[in-house]
Amino acid sequence: MKIDVPFPHGSLLVSCQAKPPNPLHGPETMALMARAAEAGNAAGIRANGPDDVAAIRGVTELPIIGINKIGDPAGVFITPTPAAAAAVVEAGATMVAIDGTDRPRPDGRSLAEHVDAIHADLQVAVMADVDTVANGEYARAGGADVVASTLSGYTAGTERTNAPDVELVAELARRLDCPIVAEGRYWTRSDVAAALTAGAYAVIVGTAITNPMEITKRLAAVTPTAG
Repeated sequence: MKIDVPFPHGSLLVSCQAKPPNPLHGPETMALMARAAEAGNAAGIRANGPDDVAAIRGVTELPIIGINKIGDPAGVFITPTPAAAAAVVEAGATMVAIDGTDRPRPDGRSLAEHVDAIHADLQVAVMADVDTVANGEYARAGGADVVASTLSGYTAGTERTNAPDVELVAELARRLDCPIVAEGRYWTRSDVAAALTAGAYAVIVGTAITNPMEITKRLAAVTPTAG
């Protein structure tokens, strides 16, 4: 079954997420963020949880990549089960993103079984968030339609820096026969351009656009009054 990716090649997508204690946490503010992103020519939105997805779907027709973070952040918690995927699709997500690593999944299914269930029951494209080239290859072999660099620097064994992992994007683009999405610590126009030059099909930017609390911290850190 062929499922098309719902956003065009060369797109900028915006991740609209805020967790407590961020004052912007909540469906209404995430919907406003999505409207602002659309007004700025974003081609799609990434959003977490059925409540936020439903609120965003209520204000835009842009494609929504739905995720559903459940469980322990130290393990597989990005849309860890087919039921978690169904919840965001029912709320209005156009496709789903899931943890695409080879780590144990909470329901004991393999990644391939997880992807197969989403394709069969929900008929939406699946984006696999990975941290390494090996896990990118594992996710593609498991049936993922899109592979994203989202988890680089956020799993044990991968180094987290202040910069995006463009090298991972380039290597995934060289090795895999599917769209590669760049995500994770993209802050500047040059970061986005570098990812597209490296072969990214699209780039997702989150904190640099939708998290003024973190943006303020970055800027305040270089002032004389920084603690």
